[in-house]
Amino acid sequence: MGVSRYWNPRTELMSREDLARLQLSKLRSLLDWAYGSSPLWRRKLEPAGVAPESLKTLDDIRRIPFLTREELNHGQQEKPIYGDILAVPQPVAVRYHQTSGTTGRAPLRILDGRKDWEWIAEAWCYGLWAFGVRPEDTVFLAYGYGTFIGFWGAHYAAEKIGALTIPSGGMTSEDRIKKIIELGATVLVCTPTYALRLAQVAREMGVDLARESRIRLTIHAGEPGANIPSTKKAIEEAWGARCGDFPGMSETGGSTSYECDAQCGGIHILEDHYIQEVVRPGGDEPVAMGEEGELILTSFGRATMPLIRYRTGDLVRRVEAGHCSCGRTFDLYLGGILGRADDMKLIRGTNVFPSAVENIVRGFSEIDEFQIIVFREKGIDQIALRFEPRDGIEPTRSRELVERLSDELYEAHRLRFYVEEVSPGTLARFELKAKRLKDIRHLGDLSPKEIGGWAR
Repeated sequence: MGVSRYWNPRTELMSREDLARLQLSKLRSLLDWAYGSSPLWRRKLEPAGVAPESLKTLDDIRRIPFLTREELNHGQQEKPIYGDILAVPQPVAVRYHQTSGTTGRAPLRILDGRKDWEWIAEAWCYGLWAFGVRPEDTVFLAYGYGTFIGFWGAHYAAEKIGALTIPSGGMTSEDRIKKIIELGATVLVCTPTYALRLAQVAREMGVDLARESRIRLTIHAGEPGANIPSTKKAIEEAWGARCGDFPGMSETGGSTSYECDAQCGGIHILEDHYIQEVVRPGGDEPVAMGEEGELILTSFGRATMPLIRYRTGDLVRRVEAGHCSCGRTFDLYLGGILGRADDMKLIRGTNVFPSAVENIVRGFSEIDEFQIIVFREKGIDQIALRFEPRDGIEPTRSRELVERLSDELYEAHRLRFYVEEVSPGTLARFELKAKRLKDIRHLGDLSPKEIGGWAR
């Protein structure tokens, strides 16, 4: 009898009708727990007249008020340090994490109990197994093991699957490359940015990772990249491996969706662990299947800090399960997380998403790193792209890169970008979430020549 391609075939192959019944049952239990145990949720639910027994269908979830990041941050400021969302006494918690704060907001402090943490690992198992991780693998986790939830759930999921699990929190990039080769690691877990950074360092060391390492799968979360076609291709070529996208967020406990081994261009929604709605960005009306909207998450497994109808700010396009050939009945997000509503920049009437810019830049294999800068010149909003070419690029090729980047960025956005080549080592490198977008319009008027110093 062969090994199943499903971690939990009972739910991953469940009919849509049975899945809806399961979700409704879990939602009622969650609401009962939150109402009776969390001061924040009692305060929100009582005025709305929502009680667990009043939920007759899944559509009734729309009677529950949204939960926002701003609301959680305000609560933690008003009642330090966790606010009033906790549904258990603080001593029950066994894990502390906080958000990375990359959007410029104060980090959100998060606690998990023992059962929460077991659930987080289980949710990650779905994706790792679906993408092909097996007990005989050696999984190398290349991240800092700090308070950002990062890949903690992936670490414990790999152990739960039975794979040899290698942490590398204190290692340099050079040390990690040596250890990956020495131990014969077959799975790499890190951000997409750091996978490309490791490839760059390997080249500088004279190491061909596609030939000299045994990595066959790369697992990515923490930022867009593994869902951006040109970035995905760059990672796969550098490592000679399949590149998988596994979105999640600290507030939800980590993994919320995953790419399976069929790699259909979408990511499966963990529908037995979450209710995931898609509504009009900034609004409350659901969008049609296949239409872009904002992702709203309800988490069944996080009891310490109940998360119900949380506005993520992530933009997605939901499609039906049949889009993928793997047989799972879970719906998917086509193209993964498309971007964040708060990452979009409006430049002279044009919407610019960093992920769309990255898709163009990563199409040029000669570019090692890049930066996007939004600034103001003579009272008019402008956008610039600064890039570092790989070592050894001929000056004529560098000039050609500037011209081709300018043309492709204009073609995609109908907006003229200032494109500048900078010296190697000018731009920052990242291990966790990359911060490539700098908006310095608040500094007032600057010329294109002046923006480099302000954008460091």
